[in-house]
Amino acid sequence: MSGVFITFEGPEGSGKTTQIPLLADFLRSRGHEVLTTREPGGTPIGDQIRAILSDLGNTAMHPRAEILLFLASRAQLVEQVIRPHLAGGGVVLCDRYADSTLAYQGYGHGVDLGVLQNLLLFATGGVFPHLTFLLDLDVEAGLKRRAQGGDWNRLDAYALEFHRRVRRGYHQLAKKEPERWVVIDASQPPERVQAAIRQSLAERLPFLTGG
Repeated sequence: MSGVFITFEGPEGSGKTTQIPLLADFLRSRGHEVLTTREPGGTPIGDQIRAILSDLGNTAMHPRAEILLFLASRAQLVEQVIRPHLAGGGVVLCDRYADSTLAYQGYGHGVDLGVLQNLLLFATGGVFPHLTFLLDLDVEAGLKRRAQGGDWNRLDAYALEFHRRVRRGYHQLAKKEPERWVVIDASQPPERVQAAIRQSLAERLPFLTGG
C-alpha cells in the first residue's frame, strides 16, 4: 500500500472528533486525498454494529461478545474503506482502531493481550497504522465532557476505575512503540492541541506537511 494510515486514540472525551476534521482540512490544503472514518462504524454494516455496542440497554453484553462485535466492524471497515483508499495512495485518518481493543478490552476488561493481538491480526488483515496520536486526558475530565455533550453511551457508563485502566493501558502501549505513538496533552485548548498534532506530523512524516 502506498498511502498513509494515521489513527487517533484516547480516553472518552479526549477530543478526537474535533481534531480529526481540522487535520483533514490541513492535509487537503497540502494536496492530499484524505479520508476520515471512525470505529466502530464507517460502513453501513459497521454503523449497525456501533448501534448495538453503544446502546445503554445492552449492559448484559459479555466482554467476549463486545470484542467480537468490534472486530467485525473493523474487518468490514478495513476491506471496504481503509485498504482501497491506502492502495490508491491516499491518507486515512481514523477515530480509533486496533489499539482501542487492546486498551479497552485488554487493559480495561483484563482480556489476555496475546489473544487479542492474534484476533486483531485476523480482523485487520495486517493493516496497521503508520502513526498514532494519543490524545491524553484525565478520565474524569473526559467523562465530564462526554456527559455535557449529550452523547453518553454504554462504554461511557463503565466504572471510573475501568476508564482509569484504559488510560494506563494506552500509556503502556505508547511506551512499547514510541516510534509509532505521539502523546498529546488533550487538556489544552483545541487550537493548541491541533498545533501540537501538526508539529508532530511535520517531524514524523514531513512529506505530508511540505516540511
